[in-house]
Amino acid sequence: MIILTKLNDVKFALNCDLIETIQETPDTTIHLANGTIYIVKEPMAQVIALTKQFKREIFGDLVKGEHIRG
Repeated sequence: MIILTKLNDVKFALNCDLIETIQETPDTTIHLANGTIYIVKEPMAQVIALTKQFKREIFGDLVKGEHIRG
């Protein structure tokens, strides 16, 4: 989950696994696979960076092979 801000300054957690597309027109609009649309204050690049950071936190140990126990 990543924390984003709606245009009315309300923070919310978004399941970034559901993101299908992100656009800046000029507001950042996030379309989810389930049809939900969110407009957020964060720029597209920041949403992508937050998603990458979340994925690294979750899957980083798997990539390093630290999940394998002998």
